[in-house]
Amino acid sequence: MSPPIKRTTNWLDKPYDMIIDVRSECEFAEDHIPGAVNMPVLNDRQRADIGTMYKQVGAFEAKRRGAALVARNIAAHVEGHLGDAPRDFSPLVYCWRGGQRSGAMARILSEIGWQVTLIDGGYKTYRKTVLDGLDTLPPRLRVIMLRGRTGTAKTRILRAVAKAGAQVIDLEGLASHRGSLLGREPGHPQPTQRQFESRLFTAMRELDPARPVFIEAESNKIGDLHIPRALWCRMRDAPALQVVAPLAARVGFLIADYDHIVAEPERLKPLLSWVVTRIGHERVEAWQSCINAGDWAGFVTRVLEDHYDPAYDRSAAARQHVDLGDLIVESLDDGVIAQLAQDLAAYE
Repeated sequence: MSPPIKRTTNWLDKPYDMIIDVRSECEFAEDHIPGAVNMPVLNDRQRADIGTMYKQVGAFEAKRRGAALVARNIAAHVEGHLGDAPRDFSPLVYCWRGGQRSGAMARILSEIGWQVTLIDGGYKTYRKTVLDGLDTLPPRLRVIMLRGRTGTAKTRILRAVAKAGAQVIDLEGLASHRGSLLGREPGHPQPTQRQFESRLFTAMRELDPARPVFIEAESNKIGDLHIPRALWCRMRDAPALQVVAPLAARVGFLIADYDHIVAEPERLKPLLSWVVTRIGHERVEAWQSCINAGDWAGFVTRVLEDHYDPAYDRSAAARQHVDLGDLIVESLDDGVIAQLAQDLAAYE
């Protein structure tokens, strides 16, 4: 006798051997439960074909064709992805609404003898859980912002802080973007807004509200992605520590950190086109002269002095935040960053 198929709306803290998303590839790419494995019971093309058949031929023919495709696809997953699953395998399965697609997969896996659990309501239930969490989790967090001018290695410091055992929300890491016009990570496209929110929800729900949570000061937008409103409000009201470093140290750090730009100066075109209306042709032409001469120290210095530092000063003056103090350093080498990380990790 096959084990009964269980249904749940509370799967977050329960262990499962695998989370199986049976939706199509495009649905999965838009968003999914972190860690889920995509095993479509109907792929994108098949879903479109069945939908067309349903409208043009009829419901019975579409259902018969769909059933055959679903059976073949599930068989392929059982022999492929699940070919080595043990006798006591216990998966969590979901589709869009927790209906026919996940039900078909669950019945076959249950007949094999595996302990299958379905998310009642499917992805829609998961998405509601994410949205509720994005509203309710941020106000509980004890947020400390890490501020500083461009080039003060804030992201590098926070990642070292996380390795030292402190709580960190790495917004730039979650968004796959460095938070500036040149911030796209080579080879790492940004997630969709929903994927970003899923990553953020997962990161926040693991945090201890009694301990500090360090976050880099950002605008409310990272590349193409928006920081959810409740978290942005919490960040805006949070006390802050500021990293202060000499201009030369910041210039050296940025040249090393953006070595892919130095290797491919063509990547600078968006910055030059965007900033000309803000600082004027004369300054941008001076930037271009530095680029043409390969004077990267001169270029970065001008960019900071002409654009990023004045913008930071204007932004800082407009915000009513509580300053917890300055972290003053003379350099931004690995040893200094490691020491800053240890100091922050010990912060209570």
